[in-house]
Amino acid sequence: MDEQVSVKALGDVYSIDCEADVVMAVVGTFTFVQQLNFSPTVTSEIATIVSELATNIVKYAGRGRIELAEIMHDFERKNEHGIRVVARDFGPGIPHIEQAMADHFSTSGSLGMGLPGVRRMVDQFEIQSFTEASGTETRGTIVSVIKWGNDDAV
Repeated sequence: MDEQVSVKALGDVYSIDCEADVVMAVVGTFTFVQQLNFSPTVTSEIATIVSELATNIVKYAGRGRIELAEIMHDFERKNEHGIRVVARDFGPGIPHIEQAMADHFSTSGSLGMGLPGVRRMVDQFEIQSFTEASGTETRGTIVSVIKWGNDDAV
C-alpha cells in the first residue's frame, strides 16, 4: 500500500481457527464499522470482506488472524477515513497468486470468486504469500486491504 495513511483507531484482532471464529470476526467487524458511522453500504461491504478472508483462513490455512483499524488520509486537503483489514494466516502459502486472483479459479471446488471479489470491493488491495519455495522461514499469506468510506459516510 503506497498511500500514506495514519491509524485513527485500532479495532479488534480476531484469532481465526474455526467457522465460529469467522462468525465472531464478522459480527465484531460489523459492530466496529457501524460505531464509526460508516454508511450501511460500506459497513456491509467490509463485513463481507472479513467474512471472505476469514473463511479462506479456515479453509486453506487452518489458523490465522484478522486485524482491523480505522485509518485517515488527507487527500487533496479533504480528510477521508476508511478501514484497513489485514488477514494473516500461517498456512502453506499460495504458490501461484496470479491463479488465485483469477475469477473462477478454485482449489477447493468453490465458485472461485473470493479473492477476486474482495479485490473488486476495496480501494486498495495487496497480497503477499510465502511458501516453502519462497525460501523464507515463515510460511503463510498476508492480505491487506483498504476501503475508504467516501460514498455517504459521516
